[in-house]
Amino acid sequence: MYRGRLERDLNGWAAKGLLDPALVPALLADYDQRESAFSLGRVLMAMAALLIGGAVVLLIAANWEVIPRIARLVGIVAFIWSTYLKAAYWKSHNSPRLSEASLVAGLLFFGGGIALVGQMYHLSGDSTQAAIIWFAGAALTAVLFRSPAAAAVCGFLAFVVAGTEWSDSFVLRDNLLLWLMPAMAVVVIGLARFTGAGRTRHLAYLLIVCWVLILYGQHEAPVTALAIAAAGAVCYLLAALPASPLNGLARNAGAAPSFYSFLLLMMGLLLLHFEAEGLVEQVVLGIATLVAAIAGLFLSGRDNGAVRYLAYAAFAAETLYLSSATLGTILGTSGFFLISGLVVAMVAWLVVRLERSFSARNGVTEAGR
Repeated sequence: MYRGRLERDLNGWAAKGLLDPALVPALLADYDQRESAFSLGRVLMAMAALLIGGAVVLLIAANWEVIPRIARLVGIVAFIWSTYLKAAYWKSHNSPRLSEASLVAGLLFFGGGIALVGQMYHLSGDSTQAAIIWFAGAALTAVLFRSPAAAAVCGFLAFVVAGTEWSDSFVLRDNLLLWLMPAMAVVVIGLARFTGAGRTRHLAYLLIVCWVLILYGQHEAPVTALAIAAAGAVCYLLAALPASPLNGLARNAGAAPSFYSFLLLMMGLLLLHFEAEGLVEQVVLGIATLVAAIAGLFLSGRDNGAVRYLAYAAFAAETLYLSSATLGTILGTSGFFLISGLVVAMVAWLVVRLERSFSARNGVTEAGR
């Protein structure tokens, strides 16, 4: 999607005389050669590795009882080591896609091997411990091979660990998730930076969001919601304010830090709405939410589209909410729909003006360069 937009922009600039038309193919070729660019071949290679690995695991499982125990153990170890050796071979021969596909298959064999060995020898432990071992193996693989694919698998396995632990009892058993989920998020972020798997950071941020929701579910109270909103506000200001000492680090990480911290702020305000009692509290919270949305537009509206659209949605939803909680109750249903229509029209007009303002500021910035 981005490549298509980039190609249209380059052709448009060339048509306006802002860019030499001969440079357009060269710029597109340079973009296509980047590892971060979307590659259908890379995706299909990873899917092939998953399908082949799943087929092998199912084939072994179907004939598990007729295979001698020592043969089972040797076979599991052989499958795992063969994929890792193949990954090292392809990596040394400058075939990163085949190497990444082999690592994905190896991690699948490793997870299946944990389950099969535990079943075969009746090892003590639960599914959470097995998932943690799988996660640790994926993290070690990502470090040893500096593999973005293994880092991504590690990010998904963090959700497997959390889901396994939560589904065992649907409560926080021994408060394990309270420290385990943030710890896994830190590991995934570190692996993303070390391996260059930038998109994998989103998995870590989503894991933190899920952890916050679980934390609120265990300690459901206004003070918990207020703490979530306050933490989101502090993190967002640290990431978005130009004077912040962490602003440069957040910018290097892309749009994600500002967006997810802003999302955390909005989540906290939403939870506070559920805890609010009385019209006065609702109005105060509504005003605070509108101020937060406007602050998000002011600080990140031009450069961060994710924050901008989340702020738009929050501003529109909160305006409708305040209308329903105040004027809507006075004027009745028809009056509420009338006011809602006017509010939506006002928000649409504001969005159009802001988008034009951001476009104009972008143009001035580019001209200054």
